[in-house]
Amino acid sequence: MIIVLLGYMGSGKSSVGRILSKKLNYNLIDLDDYIEEKENATVKEIFKTKGEIYFRKKETEHLKDLLKLEDNTVLALGGGTPCFAGNMEAILASNNAVSIYLKGSLPFLSKKLFKKKAKRPLIAHIETEELMTEFIGKHLFERSQFYSQAEHHIITDDKTKPEIVEDIVLELF
Repeated sequence: MIIVLLGYMGSGKSSVGRILSKKLNYNLIDLDDYIEEKENATVKEIFKTKGEIYFRKKETEHLKDLLKLEDNTVLALGGGTPCFAGNMEAILASNNAVSIYLKGSLPFLSKKLFKKKAKRPLIAHIETEELMTEFIGKHLFERSQFYSQAEHHIITDDKTKPEIVEDIVLELF
């Protein structure tokens, strides 16, 4: 089985994925890390030198390959992955994958991401928590139609990573 974790940036896909994969003794693949390894460049460098269209093509190509894996795997997606090139449809069509939306509320994500914005190039320039809320709100509005198609939804607000992992395990097994 491939457990596909999706959701907005800051929802915990990578960190929850690490804990979940250890708990279940599954392999862990972070799609952005996988792309960086295959492309020999960081996501930021790929965007800068080859552009978003190139990145999204590679992202779709690698996602479709990974959905064919037969090993038990936790696959943590980038925040935008489900929203492009029929990727959400590919995830849902996979006989071997189950999709989980790690769902954080707008206030929760805004507060969390504002504190950590320096580490995230997409939002590093945002100067106030109010502007952060506006930015994330717009993104969530655009992306929620894709995220909400996931087979399972796990609320992440005010939960520890181990609590989120427990919710996932109870939901799936």
